[in-house]
Amino acid sequence: MIVVTVLARDEADVIDAQVAFHLNAGADFVIATDNNSRDGTTEILERYAREGVLHLIREPAEGLRQGEWVTRMARLAATAYGADWVINTDADEFWWPRGGSLREVLEAVPAQYGIVDAFWRSFVPRPDDDRLFAERMTARLTQHAPINDPTSFYRPVIKVAHRADPNVTVGRGNHALVDTSFRTLTTWHPLEVLHFPLRSRAQWARKIELQGDAFTKHIERSGTGYHMKAYDALQGGRIDEQFQALVVDDDALARGLRDGALVLDVRLRDALETVRRGGALEFSQPPAADEVAYAVEAAVLDEAYVVRAQRDLDVLEQRLQSLDSE
Repeated sequence: MIVVTVLARDEADVIDAQVAFHLNAGADFVIATDNNSRDGTTEILERYAREGVLHLIREPAEGLRQGEWVTRMARLAATAYGADWVINTDADEFWWPRGGSLREVLEAVPAQYGIVDAFWRSFVPRPDDDRLFAERMTARLTQHAPINDPTSFYRPVIKVAHRADPNVTVGRGNHALVDTSFRTLTTWHPLEVLHFPLRSRAQWARKIELQGDAFTKHIERSGTGYHMKAYDALQGGRIDEQFQALVVDDDALARGLRDGALVLDVRLRDALETVRRGGALEFSQPPAADEVAYAVEAAVLDEAYVVRAQRDLDVLEQRLQSLDSE
């Protein structure tokens, strides 16, 4: 039993595709938390709930208590729905299994491992022409070296799927479990996370407004560098300028494809069209060239986390030195 959880607020442009994709990619059930949506997200989730494939939690509280709310869903997956594996997703994430369905790749994980690392493969924003995001956003960033700038939207980031546990605690951002006895399978990444964070100017401004308000109130903890950078732009009236600077127009796309910084990836576009037509999704083994490129980006991810670990150690050392000098 594979259960996907998703936390959403005002994600009407993406949430229907997100739920439909995972249910057709091998997930058996979805648990969703809707946090005060006002744009039609709630109605979309209610439709799936009426179909019996989704459990909807209506969360009226403000403040984006992500870790708390995702933990609640992950525990419910174990206790009420008999999940074997739980995939905790964001609304802008599509967990793509490599070489089989979600069920097939997770069933292949050796029994001694309870956590599988996946990582973001981010798609860049393209000019908004009112088409579905997946129709427009077919250019994906390729990373041959780690981006370690904490204010960058494209830093390599780990996400985790885990075996079901009624006592699990999921960390904020779904990047790790807290105080778990599960062992992590770090040498194989059978799931990649197709990530679509910046889909339109209106969507981005709304997201940053909600997250910035929550972070500045210290509900869970302070915001990450790129969230606060964007919130500062919103507060300063520069959000249009910031978003337009990130949009990849046709000329920039052509340059990126030539120099290898971008690659065209139409998998999600085609998968959603297959689902729309009522067809069955197939996840064949990727070709050798793609496996090589994927291995390169996985190595970049490992390198990025080594750098961040060293940075954390440097900060800890500075704190210890300051204590010694007091």
